Amino acid sequence: MTPTLTESELTLFVESVRRYFWVTTGQTPQVTSAYLGVEAVQTHGYTGTVQFAGSHRGQVLVSMPGPLLRELLELQHEANFSDTNLLDAVGEIANTLAGNARQALGPALQISVPTTQQGRTSLASSASHPPYAITLRWNHQPALVCVHLERC
Repeated sequence: MTPTLTESELTLFVESVRRYFWVTTGQTPQVTSAYLGVEAVQTHGYTGTVQFAGSHRGQVLVSMPGPLLRELLELQHEANFSDTNLLDAVGEIANTLAGNARQALGPALQISVPTTQQGRTSLASSASHPPYAITLRWNHQPALVCVHLERC
């Protein structure tokens, strides 16, 4: 196992989320920080996670507050802002990031169906392999992308 991702592999996730926002809203989010999550990382109210296997193993997690997801849905002319729809939206964003990762990292990368979770949580960190946390801000709303991935 090679636990450390290269800078270009990490940039892939940053650019992927920026591209998602650009295509969806016409605005790119501001990256406010990127750091190694050696301490627990706090999520927002809605989280989507995709697991990786094959050439890499681990996960990518996308977490956003409800108001941001509602704005994204409204821009897509969606009027249903139920918790189920907000969870579907954050799961779709995580799935989009994972699909972009497969294009860049190769077809041997297997990705799971996204899982979603409602409520703020703390992501525990592994001392031997902490995740990379990327915080963003779009339209005054925070978001988090957490990449916990290692090459096999």
